[in-house]
Amino acid sequence: MNGLWLVAQREIRTRIRTKGFIISLAITAVLVAAFAYVPKLFSGTDTYAVGVVGTAPATVEQVEFVTYADEAAARQAVIDGDVDAALIDDQTVLADGELNDRLGLILQSAHRDAQIEKAGLTITPLRVVSVGADARYEGVRAGLAMLLVMVLFFLLIYSAMFVAMGVVEEKGSRIVEILLTSMRPWQLLGGKIVGLGVLGLINLGVVIAVGLGSAFVSGLAADLPPGMAGIVISAVVWFILGYAFFSTLAAAFGSLVSRQEELNGVLTPMTMLMTLTYLVSYFAAAQPTGTAAKVLSLIPPFSSMVMPVRTAAAEVPLGEIILAVALMIAAVAVVLLAGARIYQRAVLRTGARVKLGEVIR
Repeated sequence: MNGLWLVAQREIRTRIRTKGFIISLAITAVLVAAFAYVPKLFSGTDTYAVGVVGTAPATVEQVEFVTYADEAAARQAVIDGDVDAALIDDQTVLADGELNDRLGLILQSAHRDAQIEKAGLTITPLRVVSVGADARYEGVRAGLAMLLVMVLFFLLIYSAMFVAMGVVEEKGSRIVEILLTSMRPWQLLGGKIVGLGVLGLINLGVVIAVGLGSAFVSGLAADLPPGMAGIVISAVVWFILGYAFFSTLAAAFGSLVSRQEELNGVLTPMTMLMTLTYLVSYFAAAQPTGTAAKVLSLIPPFSSMVMPVRTAAAEVPLGEIILAVALMIAAVAVVLLAGARIYQRAVLRTGARVKLGEVIR
């Protein structure tokens, strides 16, 4: 394990100081921080300014009333954009073009309540009791699930590609031959996976920290569903399992070639599998309680993205989560054994591309 950790430290020190890593980390932080303010940009205004001619209505939530002397002054204020609408003698509403739907409903409701009060009637509002799942956070959970799909996919494919590129770089420069004189292949492979995995966790940590911090600053945190700690922990655990699976595949396939130009071709099976997993997870985010989502959240490697998406979008029984984790760990163990064998047999064979069938027999 000492040899493995030495390789991991070397990978961390080498990559973390590169301009590419630092710039990409900074861009990621800025994008995540900006994303927290997107709901505010598209949610519309929180309050409306309404001009009044005559007696001003009683206080209405989300509406600020501005009194004008006559209809002409109120009409001009609407045209100039000083107010969103004008209420004339509690009978007519002036608007510049089409009246905002939300403001129209607020004014209609206030007008109706005033008429009822004048008539001396008392209206008892209906009492709403939910007998099913609490749907207050359904939209927010769906948004979190969609965001989680994108974050996990890009971090997993980004990290796995770095592992493959590192393997090809060492093989092409023949430095791997020097390294293997003082350590075993599994130490070199494991150290590279662990080291670059730590960098992937740093990326994920930045996304989570900046995202939650921006949510609190922007006020979006008030809309977040309960159990965010569980969603965050689930994302981290499933990233580690997914990274271990796909990075091992990347390292194994990368050891088959000696030039970076050949890497994309040899990684095609892995990238297709990752893309399929992403697409499945995307649809699972839209229908987290569907049969397809439930089944695929248990099957590796789809579970590495589908299960955290289900956890974010809906309530998932603990037994299903434990079963999915156990199956994914078993799949990672199988891939590690097979990937280590392929890596050991192919990494020292430079020159032409090594055929997969030659090293797995």
